[in-house]
Amino acid sequence: MRPKTMLAAGRGVAIQAFISFAAVLVLWQAAATGLALPAFLLPSPADVVAAYGAYGPRLLTEAGVTLLETMLGLAAGIAFGLAAGFAVSASPLAGRLLSPLLVVSQALPVFALAPLLVLWFGFGLASKVVMTTLVIFFPVASAFADGLRRTPPHFLDLARLNGAGRFRTLRLIRVPAALPALVTGIRVAAVYAPIGAVIGEWVGASRGLGLLMVQANARMQTPLLFAALGVLAAATLLLKIAVDRLTLRLIPWVEKD
Repeated sequence: MRPKTMLAAGRGVAIQAFISFAAVLVLWQAAATGLALPAFLLPSPADVVAAYGAYGPRLLTEAGVTLLETMLGLAAGIAFGLAAGFAVSASPLAGRLLSPLLVVSQALPVFALAPLLVLWFGFGLASKVVMTTLVIFFPVASAFADGLRRTPPHFLDLARLNGAGRFRTLRLIRVPAALPALVTGIRVAAVYAPIGAVIGEWVGASRGLGLLMVQANARMQTPLLFAALGVLAAATLLLKIAVDRLTLRLIPWVEKD
């Protein structure tokens, strides 16, 4: 895609997003005004903006904590996902042993694991990083394993005809062919990573947006709760955009969604 075409497409997406966001705000304000509900049940956009003004510094501080947990968990989840995906696809025995464990790890509710992680790793950074890792490593592992398994057969035949060994075939053929699938898994993981961090903060934390949400809910400060949700949504969107741009720079032949 040409740079001018990409720029025009980006502007089109931005305009559509702005229109959608404006429509949501209008409907939200109409509901808050028409239903005449108190602010602790349904705050208006103006109430949320006032919360941003009153709690802006704290929102940014707590968002920084959550973002750090998210980034560390995302990095660890990608690393473990790569290792698990490679092991599952490289050896039939490893695949039979690890696949049930991967499925079981996703069958357990994350809320059930969060109290145990807080008990084992404490209220600090470690438990949130582990929670984020558990949430996102499965999409990466499954996407990478699927990409490795789906290497076009004629690529493998060509490698064998040229005398490439197993490691050389893996490095030059199978891994590059699996990169588009891996990128898809990483993009999904980037969206879910903040959820893992916030869930850990809900259960037990001393800092972070999740803790701020719990405190705001307990004090019926619903505008502050909405403000924290808005910051979380914005941070997740920015993280997704950053991951998209990074993957496009590192793997330019993989088109952006």
